[in-house]
Amino acid sequence: TPLQKEMDGIVVSGTMKAIRRSESPVAVEVYTPQFLKKNPSPSIFESLQHVNGVRPQLNCSVCNTGDIHINGLEGPYTLIAIDGMPVMSSLASVYGLFGIPTQLIERIEIVKGPASGLYGAEAIGGLINIITRSPEKAPAFTGQLMSNNWMEHALDAGIKFKAGKKGSSLLGLHYFNYQQPQDNNDDQFTDVALQHRVSVFNKFQWSRPKNRSASLAGRYFYEDRWGGDMRWNKYFRGTDSIYGESIQTSRWELFGQYQLPVSEKIHFSFSATGHQQHSYYGKVPYMADQRTGFAQLIWDKKAGISHSFLTGLSVRTNYYDDNSTATKDTADGTNQPDRTIIPGIFIQDEWALQNHQVLLIGL
Repeated sequence: TPLQKEMDGIVVSGTMKAIRRSESPVAVEVYTPQFLKKNPSPSIFESLQHVNGVRPQLNCSVCNTGDIHINGLEGPYTLIAIDGMPVMSSLASVYGLFGIPTQLIERIEIVKGPASGLYGAEAIGGLINIITRSPEKAPAFTGQLMSNNWMEHALDAGIKFKAGKKGSSLLGLHYFNYQQPQDNNDDQFTDVALQHRVSVFNKFQWSRPKNRSASLAGRYFYEDRWGGDMRWNKYFRGTDSIYGESIQTSRWELFGQYQLPVSEKIHFSFSATGHQQHSYYGKVPYMADQRTGFAQLIWDKKAGISHSFLTGLSVRTNYYDDNSTATKDTADGTNQPDRTIIPGIFIQDEWALQNHQVLLIGL
């Protein structure tokens, strides 16, 4: 039945390779677009509040920014991934879930509890992996328009088109606008931060011999939000005469995957992100620039009927700079951006002991 097929669908988050959900040694929860339709909201961030054990938390009551807590652990321990590629940066835990057009989502896979063996220290609390649709299987056009009595307006749209003889592309657009200040508790401050957000997503996929994978996806995200005194407007940005918190965010992301043309199952994948944030909290500025890169080479190898190995190499780079003492030498005031390179190697063995017993070992 369709329900049985959905309950025992293919998942990838637990072991980094496609496997039936019932056979996965790691518990993976799957949420389909029907879940998002039943719980409509302007972003995936807000939709996840209906998932047990997953709690979107607002850390700022004025500007309404926050993070995702899984099983009670703080937001930095929750890893956000798109098509298995991590969106890694301290500025991106929430922005990774904002602005993704819901019309492009195939499913959302959630791993609660440590997934750090394969995904790194950011996944100690859990993993949220957003799987986007394959351009070949997506409908020609989809769209969704939502408005409510708070004057929040959201638009999601997706369109598919050909990209050469062997390629196909899926283009998505997300737009959100909320510009009507509300003060129902009469404290002279906005109840919800005003937001103006636009995001464009494009995914290319190419047909190759023997069904080898080849895809490239990119996303651009821009948001302007503010909260504070009901009398505030953009004229007061960066001043203290009327208090307001204003955050302008510009972000780009690039993801790719390519299966090498060899007899063995060897995949190369990468992700790159750039994040710029220009904020004022009253008259206190916070200007940040972060760029991260991640690449990995994975070899999927069967050994007999009992062992399935997954081994690979990875490297992560991080550049971070802001106007605080975090990246400045307080002795002479010189700027010293943080630059980090982290190489890694991992191996995983999925050992089938008996018909209904599987042992997953990783290093």
